[in-house]
Amino acid sequence: MSATTADQTLSHEPNTHEQLFPATAEGKLLYGIAVAFSLFQIATAAHLIDLPSQLVRSTHVAFLLLLGFPLVAANLRKGALYTAGAWALATAGVAVAVYQFVEYEPLILRAGDLVPMDLYFGVVAIATVFIGAWVIMGPALPIISGLFLAYCFFGEYLPSPLNHRGYDYSQVIDHMAYGTEGIYGVPTYVSSSYIFLFILFGSFLERAGMIKLFTDVSLGLVGHKRGGPAKVSVISSGLMGTISGSGVANVVTTGQFTIPLMKRFGYRPAFAGGVEATASMGGQIMPPVMGAVAFIMAETLGVEYAEIVKAALIPAILYFASVFWMVHLEAGKRGLSGLDPKDLPSPLAAIRQQWYLLLPLAALVWLLFSGYTPLFAGTAGLALTMLLILGSSIAIGMSNTAVRTIFWIGIGLAGASFFQYGFRAVLIAILVLIAWNFLVKGGRAALKLSVDSLADGAKTALPVGIACAVVGIIVGTMTLTGAANTFGQFVVAVGQHSLFLSLILTMLTCILLGMGIPTIPNYIITSSIAGPALLELGVPLIVSHMFVFYFGILADLTPPVALACFAAAPIAKESGLRISFEAVKVAAAGFVIPFMAVYTPALMLQDGGPLAAAIGYPLAVVYIVIKASLSIGLWGVAVIGYLNRPLPLLHRLVAAAAAFFLVAALPITDEIGGALVLLFALLVWKFPGKATEPIATTPPKTETP
Repeated sequence: MSATTADQTLSHEPNTHEQLFPATAEGKLLYGIAVAFSLFQIATAAHLIDLPSQLVRSTHVAFLLLLGFPLVAANLRKGALYTAGAWALATAGVAVAVYQFVEYEPLILRAGDLVPMDLYFGVVAIATVFIGAWVIMGPALPIISGLFLAYCFFGEYLPSPLNHRGYDYSQVIDHMAYGTEGIYGVPTYVSSSYIFLFILFGSFLERAGMIKLFTDVSLGLVGHKRGGPAKVSVISSGLMGTISGSGVANVVTTGQFTIPLMKRFGYRPAFAGGVEATASMGGQIMPPVMGAVAFIMAETLGVEYAEIVKAALIPAILYFASVFWMVHLEAGKRGLSGLDPKDLPSPLAAIRQQWYLLLPLAALVWLLFSGYTPLFAGTAGLALTMLLILGSSIAIGMSNTAVRTIFWIGIGLAGASFFQYGFRAVLIAILVLIAWNFLVKGGRAALKLSVDSLADGAKTALPVGIACAVVGIIVGTMTLTGAANTFGQFVVAVGQHSLFLSLILTMLTCILLGMGIPTIPNYIITSSIAGPALLELGVPLIVSHMFVFYFGILADLTPPVALACFAAAPIAKESGLRISFEAVKVAAAGFVIPFMAVYTPALMLQDGGPLAAAIGYPLAVVYIVIKASLSIGLWGVAVIGYLNRPLPLLHRLVAAAAAFFLVAALPITDEIGGALVLLFALLVWKFPGKATEPIATTPPKTETP
């Protein structure tokens, strides 16, 4: 680092987060449990502790329950009896992990022939996971998983083709509560390895000032443009998506700043909330992290991570371009100007002052694209972030530029030693920096920031981790009964007559199953049920999984549940339902792109499809991107009703029809769509409509945001 950069490094004052844990003796205990949880996950990821995968998964679930139950009870403040019940359930969850640890080898030897004690602990494991999911996340996912579990027990009594051959009680418990299916299946494995690390990585970066960096850069780039506040929301939320594992969490972090800013400058509350929710959920499809789904998809499909990113790149750019276009049109329609350039931060100055925060993210991306596993890349990224945070507080106190330069070279070499000697070498450097921070001014604040990040990461991982455990019941049901085949056969039967109807059916299924469920379990469920059916219909492998992933994500914007919109509601002070209707209009690209990619896989840079066969792959990519851009642009014009001036109804109807025909992939629909585009251009040129005053006047100048 340069002298200037070192002087401008972390202040180490905690971000203005809400209180992490209650300020009581119980809160301090929970804080300690959260830190221990994070340290355990780091130690297993870095192979400082080597345990069998089954024990890592069971311990991961035990920590989720040990932290989750009492934390919910402490926040609800329902009295001593409720708190005692929460700790009893937490203890029961830990007892299951202890039992699996003690009986690890005997359980392997008697797999499929459980003794009564195994059955008791198996029932406790399933029950505590279901109750934990209910109290932490609400009823949606436990009810859906409960229906699948009930199907295991009673599905044999259903009429054909829904029935199965029937399974003994002990067989179901064995499948769901032991081994690597059920609650300890692939979802929990991914949660305990990849997901937790990337949540922790994001927590460290957020507390180190990444949110401020993203916001300052966004403000400096577009804050002064027409409708600048909403454009800031789009860019900052998209950037946050590169480190955030949750769209809803994205809403409540960046939304605290962007939604009030949009409202102050004249955007309707519902539209402001809809823009933030749409942009935040878009972060889940934006490489490199993609809400950690990119890593799960690569693991599931057995392909390189770079292939997933390649498929996601153009759709993600189109998605955010669509949202940007919608807010631009809305600003023009309502006459909303941007912020005063004098009041805005310089993006170059923000990057100069905090560029070091981008280093771990850049290293993460480089490692992932270099073929390293997500586990290795995540561990390396986290180690570099810790070195930066702990080293920066020491560097601030070094007045001699040469000494400071030598210090940062040493930190760099310590980080590079990770590749040669593993995490133990970096651990020694981190321990040295921790001891050093006790001796320098501001060092204790840096240590507090680091420990808070550990606790915050564990707390943030609770809903995702417990969801992965309970969603294992759904995946376990699929593997035990073959239920996915029944749905798949139905979709394939419909697809033999109409692929479009099969896609609609799959879309509705994904949206229904995705309601109220976080991104990662959402993808796991929908890909298990619907993905194989689309593949059998000839949809390319990655495109079929991207299709269900997109619509699972869009469930958080779709009425009536619309989690992201209801998260924005208290900030916008508007009905969550109204926000969701605005979000669906703004997120039109998200609904359109998956359909276009199925018919023309070149949109996701995949081979196949009649267009690529007819004109060649490179031309097919160019053609479909232009067509998708035109369609999205026309849809925005039709919905907002503005293009340099308000548009008459006829113009809007023609634009909407042109957009529809460009999306459809039937004979001559492209030709009809092209003709309607020309008709729309002619109407706008010859009959532009009557110019009117903006709907809303420019609001008065406000203070610097």
